[in-house]
Amino acid sequence: MLRAVILLSGGLDSATAAAIAKNDGYELFALTLDYGQRHRMEIEAAKRVAEHLGIAKHVIMPVDLRLFGGSSLTDHGEVPKDTPREQIGQSIPNTYVPARNTIFLALALAYAESVGAETIYIGISDVDYSGYPDCRPEFLQAFTRLANLATTSGIKGTSWRIEAPLLSLSKRETILRGLELGIDYSLTLTCYDPTPERKSCGRCESCQLRRDAFHEAGIPDPVESVCEHTQ
Repeated sequence: MLRAVILLSGGLDSATAAAIAKNDGYELFALTLDYGQRHRMEIEAAKRVAEHLGIAKHVIMPVDLRLFGGSSLTDHGEVPKDTPREQIGQSIPNTYVPARNTIFLALALAYAESVGAETIYIGISDVDYSGYPDCRPEFLQAFTRLANLATTSGIKGTSWRIEAPLLSLSKRETILRGLELGIDYSLTLTCYDPTPERKSCGRCESCQLRRDAFHEAGIPDPVESVCEHTQ
């Protein structure tokens, strides 16, 4: 069976991407990064999703990006709340972690090469997202070229594939696809600023995008019943 590495955060998108990769016939090796994120409860969600999907091996790797700061997810800045829906994605918010997807994909590339995988799955979208520059197709194309140039496998003829199956999907379409594949979204965590009681805030951009997507899909969010301040 062919192998693939999935970057698994524990959120809605990465869980769906993992289910798609499994449906594509890959044996999955998951990589979750413990990078000092304020919402590191998502790591527990990633464990739940990995078990749910029968991941072959799940590596949780510490890489402390708090040493650099530069993001409200890794320092003491305020996570934006109650941003008007029409403004989400119009500018890069302070939740952007400098070069995060570049760092994550580089580590996933090393993991993939070590286990004999030639494909990496990542759950990024160029449609419903917060305007991050490393969620664009141009970024994925550039990183694929890098992978083919920078690895022994690439030099020996491996044609690396960076799969982003959600890239052109809206959050609504992502949810519907995940449900088709049997994803239990109650296992996931989307919030950037969960409460000490381990509840989603319901007000950050990530929570808003999730809430609106479930509403548009006409499906109750299984996590909403434990969220505070949801509307």
